Amino acid sequence: MEWRVPLADVKLGIEEENAVLEVLRSGWLTMGAVTQAFEQELAAFVGAKHAFAVNNATAALHLAYLAVGLGEGDEVIVPSLTFVATANAVRYTGAKVVFADIESEDWLCICPDAIEEKITERTRAIVVMHYAGFACDMPAIMRIAEKHHLAVIEDAAHAIGASLDGKALGTWGDVGCYSFFGNKNMTTAEGGMLVTNDDQLAEKVRILRSHGMTTLTWDRHQGHASTYDVIDLGYNYRIDEIRSAIGREQLKKLPAGNARRGELVALYRELLAERTPQIQIPFEAERGLSSYHIMPVLLPESSQKEAVRASMKVQGIQTSWHYPPAHTFSIYGSGAASEEGRLAITDLAAKREITLPLYPTMREEQVEWVVDAIRDAL
Repeated sequence: MEWRVPLADVKLGIEEENAVLEVLRSGWLTMGAVTQAFEQELAAFVGAKHAFAVNNATAALHLAYLAVGLGEGDEVIVPSLTFVATANAVRYTGAKVVFADIESEDWLCICPDAIEEKITERTRAIVVMHYAGFACDMPAIMRIAEKHHLAVIEDAAHAIGASLDGKALGTWGDVGCYSFFGNKNMTTAEGGMLVTNDDQLAEKVRILRSHGMTTLTWDRHQGHASTYDVIDLGYNYRIDEIRSAIGREQLKKLPAGNARRGELVALYRELLAERTPQIQIPFEAERGLSSYHIMPVLLPESSQKEAVRASMKVQGIQTSWHYPPAHTFSIYGSGAASEEGRLAITDLAAKREITLPLYPTMREEQVEWVVDAIRDAL
């Protein structure tokens, strides 16, 4: 349908068009010099020593989990209020997912105290997800990880350009993973990036990303190698030059786009407080600099969420739900039904949450339309 206000709206310009045409005319389309430049530029942007572009963020997570050595019999503590790939990629390694609750209905990120409660002798890693681009409590989480000798992987799919205490989200832990899916703050249509400051982890990722081979096709094309060995059971997680070219141009636009998102969130907060005071707006406290990836709000407990969303749809306003908790999916045994698996705050927040439209080209009047639509729906 034709949305009056869509949930997200990605605008690519002449810069991206020219970058793609340059790649097409070069005759080299697979991972090569453009990808290497993209990796170097993003590493410099976030302050990481190593960056590896991949075909999507799920692949980045899988590589991160493999690089830190996860396998059969290991347990990994993961938030449930996240896209299911955060948890699913743990299972690709044979490790077990252990879900932990979020901090509160005001801060929808994994809770340090809940993490510590879930640690056992089999725990090997902690996974955080910086929900909506707002920072998890990384100082507390890193102290827990150091105390128990655990790896920390940051799912920073929402958080490109966000930071805490001047340090980019995605660079606090052992490995960080970014998403460039079509609705993200910067996009390559499909794509992702893994970053790390650890040389040994970087070498593992380099090998695993491309079939376990010691050299790449680009290396051989450049004459830097004539053959290769295969030294591990690797994967085909390469990105291509076309998407890397788009990514380089998108990265240049990211700071301005994030700043505009922040302005729109501030306007949302002002208008929602004025016109719909019964709605709770998470992340009102100060903790670092957000990327403002999405605009989540919590409806009153008495509201019927799907009825509210349906009413807004009739008014041409697209909404979403971030997220159905992963622990409630059939593949995870509907953990909410068991006392042991209950995540009380996650369950309450997810029941009330809807996501409102947010994108850099959104106009102020469109924010007003959205706020008035949700007021009318309530």
